Amino acid sequence: MKILAIGDPHGSKKVKKIPVKGVDLILITGDVGKADLARKRLFENIKRKKQGLKELKEDKKFIKAVYKEIYNSSLNIWKYCSKLAPTYSILGNVGSNMIKDSNVKKDEKKYGIKLPSFCSGINKINNFYLARNVVRNINGLKIGFLEYFNDVCWYKEYNDNNKKEINKAKKQTENAKQILDNFKKVDILVCHQPPYGILDKTNYLSAPKEWKGKHAGSKTILNYIKKYQPKYVFCGHIHEAKGKAKIGKTQVYNLGLAGYKIINLEFPKHL
Repeated sequence: MKILAIGDPHGSKKVKKIPVKGVDLILITGDVGKADLARKRLFENIKRKKQGLKELKEDKKFIKAVYKEIYNSSLNIWKYCSKLAPTYSILGNVGSNMIKDSNVKKDEKKYGIKLPSFCSGINKINNFYLARNVVRNINGLKIGFLEYFNDVCWYKEYNDNNKKEINKAKKQTENAKQILDNFKKVDILVCHQPPYGILDKTNYLSAPKEWKGKHAGSKTILNYIKKYQPKYVFCGHIHEAKGKAKIGKTQVYNLGLAGYKIINLEFPKHL
């Protein structure tokens, strides 16, 4: 089976330049939509906070523009890929709040506007599957799909002492550990962030200076890989750390921004 793994598309036109002839399956590592507006505002507010200035508020015009940018660009990528081959995608940090109708309705009520949600849009796409923390047996291959979560190790690495967010991260980390333990041995793991210390250094030009050179990967994912040794791990999240590395027998690919890897796997015999 010929498998195409695509790194965080972020709505990039590069996806349509990827060679797809003979591809039987497409896997996407999350952050499918374009999120330029949200990212710019995030870094602006980090800078303003350090300068002692008030953070820029999110009014209804801004929120609607952010939703529209992420929603339209995500669906465009999913529709394109699913016409080429069965497509499985996880959620990254971009747009993850839009998958829950309750979150969308909360923002609609707060800002007095009508917003799109992924649920209705995804249901109209043929040959596409949003895989959320599950293992799928696809033509004999066991593929685990772990969506983005805040690993608590990030807060220590980046000296973030926000107790509320740390407590949320602790719960998400424990949940991710349980999900991965339930996965057990898989042939391929598709996750958003890289394993800690592997292809995960932050050197993004617009990122705060104090982030540069630090590890943004997940220790939870690293421990899983060491224990279960899947054949391949495909991830993204830290685009500037794009590359490949090995952890034991596992080949890890950070596919970066709309990067890709094509592999051929025979149908295995699982016990």
